[in-house]
Amino acid sequence: MTNRELVLGAEAIAIAALDEGIAGVYAYPGTPSTEITEYIQNSVENSERKIHSSWSANEKTAYEAALGMSYAGMRSLVCMKHVGLNVAADALMNSAITGINGGMVLAVADDPSMHSSQNEQDSRFYARFAYLPFLEPSNQQEAYDITRYAFNLSEKSGLPVIIRITTRLSHSRSAITRTKVTPVSKLDPVKNSGKWILLPANARRQYEKLISMQNNLVLMAESSNFNFEVPGVGNRAVIAFGLAYNYVMEINNHYGLNLPVLKISQYPLPEKLVSDFCRKYESLLIAEEGYPIYEELIRGIFRNPDIHGRLDGTLPRTGELSPDVLKKALTGMVSASTEIPEVLASRPPQLCQGCSHRDLYEALNVALDNYPEKYVFSDIGCYTLGALPPYKAIDTCVDMGASVTMAKGAADAGLFPSIAVIGDSTFTHSGMTGLLDVVNDNNNVTIIISDNQTTAMTGGQNSPGTDRLFDICKGLGVDKAHIRTIVPLKKNLENNIGIIKEELEYKGVSVILACRECIQTARKKHK
Repeated sequence: MTNRELVLGAEAIAIAALDEGIAGVYAYPGTPSTEITEYIQNSVENSERKIHSSWSANEKTAYEAALGMSYAGMRSLVCMKHVGLNVAADALMNSAITGINGGMVLAVADDPSMHSSQNEQDSRFYARFAYLPFLEPSNQQEAYDITRYAFNLSEKSGLPVIIRITTRLSHSRSAITRTKVTPVSKLDPVKNSGKWILLPANARRQYEKLISMQNNLVLMAESSNFNFEVPGVGNRAVIAFGLAYNYVMEINNHYGLNLPVLKISQYPLPEKLVSDFCRKYESLLIAEEGYPIYEELIRGIFRNPDIHGRLDGTLPRTGELSPDVLKKALTGMVSASTEIPEVLASRPPQLCQGCSHRDLYEALNVALDNYPEKYVFSDIGCYTLGALPPYKAIDTCVDMGASVTMAKGAADAGLFPSIAVIGDSTFTHSGMTGLLDVVNDNNNVTIIISDNQTTAMTGGQNSPGTDRLFDICKGLGVDKAHIRTIVPLKKNLENNIGIIKEELEYKGVSVILACRECIQTARKKHK
């Protein structure tokens, strides 16, 4: 094993987890977190040590499985993107009260600027909400070092530890130096399970223990090697959190500003460290990637009118930070824009040539031609591009699984036809429970599962429902006569239109399985 490697930030976390002796990684694919799990799956260590690394059905099941491995005494890593943490929130909150046994680390990847997400939410809120230790690396080497530290912090504190990266760090490369490998943790299940049973009497006792630990967690942050001050001169200073530290230092060094900087990468907020720093300067810039969480807190503590950041417009309220953004905030200079001539007209993203979703939407649009009003509820996946020309086939995309339940609610309101289009992986992620609601109320809803036999949008990971969707729908109570299968190909267009029309007119729950392998995974298999 070489100790120097050029890696993505996401891969640095994966390597550190392997070097810290994890027994399993649990995840649902979601950009920008997917590469953490994929690296482990493809690693030599994975096959040699028989690390559990298959994809979970969703983020909640992933988190709970990682917690189960921790209960058994072995170290586990669980990975997801920021919106996936919403799905896992129930388990996260309660795991803070049960605590852990084997070290457990949650790696969550936020997506400021919404490169591939529905929102910009900041996962640091969850750490404060759950009273859990939280770490935020500023570069790839620190992502490696922090992850290794996090497993030990988890076992020292008896709590799950959250690591947050963002898209820019996750998907950029830098060299890291690996250190000595820790052997894989051993099976050592909990002997006294009382604290793991969250009956009210136990839960109250455990919650009080969690609260009593907070001062100690703050002290750990106060002395953390990941929180430190960079000396400078003058009465202006910067507090930089996580990745923002890189941007601040780039501008600070390049323009010779010599501003004092306090870097924070371990939370809870080290209050004394911050307080001592703030009292030395008249003007402060708070640079944090994401929401102005700590800017609000620092403003509230010090009530100094000369605190700047996202809240007063010194930094933009939305989107990613960047060196150019920090350059303007720290120097007042604005980078000259360069006009790039348009060689080709810009075009929106589109479905791959030969994609099965294309043929499905063509059939669906024709089938709906005779209806005066048409509303199609859709979901998150490649097929969301059906909202764009030339298809303009869908009307909604809110969150994973919402297509089914929104179609149900619309049917409850009297909308006809009420149609949901959902992918196979999204259906098994969070569409099945919605279908059960539809079945229980016998709604007049047609659900089309566009089954391309993979989780295509995130790179072609295995889909948990492959070859099982008919049986799942039947098991949930759909009449097997109204679980229809179509193959979305040009040659089948008329037949597919006919089947869709029949099921739209059926007074009850119907499911159409539109089954054809993703063209990209098919090409990879052929190669």
